[in-house]
Amino acid sequence: MRWQGNRESDNVEDVRGASGGRRGLPVGGRGIGLGTVVIALVAGWIFGVNPLTVLSVLGGGGGAPSVAEAPQGGRPPADDTMARFVSTVLADTEDVWREQFRALGGRYQEPKLVLFKDAWPTACGQGEAAMGPFYCPGDQKVYIDLSFYEQMRSRLGAPGDFAQAYVIAHEVGHHVQHLMGITEKVDAARRRTDPARANALSVRLELQADCFAGVWAHHAQRARQVLEQGDLEEALNAASQIGDDTLQRNAGGRVRPETFTHGSSQQRVTWFRRGLERGSVAECDTFKAGAP
Repeated sequence: MRWQGNRESDNVEDVRGASGGRRGLPVGGRGIGLGTVVIALVAGWIFGVNPLTVLSVLGGGGGAPSVAEAPQGGRPPADDTMARFVSTVLADTEDVWREQFRALGGRYQEPKLVLFKDAWPTACGQGEAAMGPFYCPGDQKVYIDLSFYEQMRSRLGAPGDFAQAYVIAHEVGHHVQHLMGITEKVDAARRRTDPARANALSVRLELQADCFAGVWAHHAQRARQVLEQGDLEEALNAASQIGDDTLQRNAGGRVRPETFTHGSSQQRVTWFRRGLERGSVAECDTFKAGAP
């Protein structure tokens, strides 16, 4: 991916050296035990569920977890290559989504991206590195421990810088859903239905974020020619490797479609490719009847 020399975002907070990361894991105002945390982390790795959601359910909380406000971070060091890469990718998503919202008659509100290490309190609960990257609508921030990229390479079989960029673009896609009011509608619908249907809605939400990541890649390529040979294959491979069926199979279990929350490998590849090829938000309606 061609990124050196491009604009870096001012919306990156580096809290890796700050205090306040290792705190309790309050959920709904109550403490929870280590066993609950382990269950949540396993769910995140195997089933693709955001462990913050699992913790909220297991802890009995009905709303967003209550966590003390985290201290503000600073700018990443100028010599930190990976942090600069992340800042550049975030800047590119800002440029693309600013134009997309303008074309739709709206205004894009840029999210913050927080670089943390091991653990960090968020408006959605305590974030843990083992969760992988995640977006919190409560504070409109994307959180990532950069060690996840090594996990992508060594454990998930998804190496490459464009695969890493896809991960950020997917989480920014959740921010776009939040701004458009999609997330709130889906959450409300999930609360009114049975577990199977709730899982299906979660899948559609995640697949749409994949499609939005493809929309970003489409416009970034048209505007700045960011793709190099092999980049597309990296992103498609990453989408495939983190499909629910592949994660369950690699974890030694049987594939259970009724537990999917992010979609199968084929679905994730299909929707990312759709966004990439068509470059249109309107083409990302994963909730439409008959959608793959």
